[in-house]
Amino acid sequence: MSFPENFLWGASSSSAQVEGGYSSDGKGLTIWDVKPLNPGTCSFHYASDFYHHYKEDIALMAEMGFKAYRMSISWARIMPEGEGNINQAGIDFYKNVFLECHKYGIEPIVTIFHFDLPLALQVKYGGWNNRSMIDAYVEYCRVLFENFKDDVKYWLTFNEQNMLIFFGAFDMIGGITKAQSLNTLYNQAHIQLVAQAKAIHLCHEMCPNSKIGPAPNLTTSYPKTSSPKDYLAAMNMDDLRNNFYTDALIFGRYPKSVYKYFEMNDVVLDVHEGDFECMGTCHPDFLGFNCYGNDTTEYLEYYKQDLSSLKNADNRDTSYLQALMSKPGIGRGVNNEYFKKSEIDGHIYDPYCIRVTARRLTERYHLPLIITENGYGRADILEDDGSVHDQYRIDHLREMIRQMEIGIEEGADIMGYCPWSALDLVSTREGISKRYGFIYVDRDEDDEKAKTSPMKRYKKDSFYWYKKVIETNGKELGE
Repeated sequence: MSFPENFLWGASSSSAQVEGGYSSDGKGLTIWDVKPLNPGTCSFHYASDFYHHYKEDIALMAEMGFKAYRMSISWARIMPEGEGNINQAGIDFYKNVFLECHKYGIEPIVTIFHFDLPLALQVKYGGWNNRSMIDAYVEYCRVLFENFKDDVKYWLTFNEQNMLIFFGAFDMIGGITKAQSLNTLYNQAHIQLVAQAKAIHLCHEMCPNSKIGPAPNLTTSYPKTSSPKDYLAAMNMDDLRNNFYTDALIFGRYPKSVYKYFEMNDVVLDVHEGDFECMGTCHPDFLGFNCYGNDTTEYLEYYKQDLSSLKNADNRDTSYLQALMSKPGIGRGVNNEYFKKSEIDGHIYDPYCIRVTARRLTERYHLPLIITENGYGRADILEDDGSVHDQYRIDHLREMIRQMEIGIEEGADIMGYCPWSALDLVSTREGISKRYGFIYVDRDEDDEKAKTSPMKRYKKDSFYWYKKVIETNGKELGE
């Protein structure tokens, strides 16, 4: 078994979770800079201070042998108000990041929008509820393409758009605590998809040497049993959670099954003339997708859902996620006895997730695929000698890569793998204590200490393991 030549081995991060420098050099505030925090977790203000450590961090990525670095640009660092004035210091920062990557032969894979909406746009337009956001997003893309068309070969339009909607009744990302109706959410989704389609058209026009595609969080839904009802529930859940977003940008239409769900829940899309034509003719060059595990679905009879009990609930609780995953009239997420469970911390994962989902996507869309996220987050211990023994992460990723390789042999068209994350960063809900990186960042949840912390970097055991994986193009995965 072997991976294709020129396979894009790398890892990922996002601007809000890794950069820090939240008010440095003209950057505007984002919704992440002001969002309510879970008790005991740090803010995103200082993060891992990539803003001041990027040369050191990219050198460490080069030492691992990265062929690619999937990262994102902070909209508010480029355009502090989200539209209008351009911050030259922000342009210069990313120019320098790209220069540093290219110095080592690392290809930047750049996400245009990774959750951190400029606060000014949230205040002015109410976020993605307003179609004016389409023009604001496209203008932001124009600025990026004008300034970085010679620096970036691979663009990603939007990170995990589907998660903002699927789990959006009580938003886990931007700090919105009031309930949002399904009608509101799916109209936001439509606006976001039209904006992405316009950005893809614009990229093809302005950057003929670049490639662009979306980066949703995609899974495959397993039926809980062989019952036809569970099987149909799994099919319909795939349409609602996954295919709704990718079909729109590739086929220019939504799966028919979602319209039944919309009818049950009084969802009426505000579709403007030309929306579907714009989506159907944008032709993404590839499909990026984040994949942490597949879901298992059990049929769920329709009932009017009341999620009011989730208001101000701790979104780190499994019950919170399970409630948001229940879609009456379609199905609900349930446990799967065949998934692996870690003996260390009870972590449950499905090593087949990429193999199954990549095969499904290849057969449905016939586009190259890049895994833009995949990983294992848990607390790590920095030993006195500077070592971090994260064998659990190695074991997890090894099985993912092994199944991914088999999937490629079976026909899955995967051209790159960028697990989450290159270095430790601040988790969306669990602070810096939940670590994903190959590189340990020495800081804790105390923001006051982080202001002056040197945030020294340390190589974890997984750093050396992944270096060997890349060096041998996936041939040496260890035992």
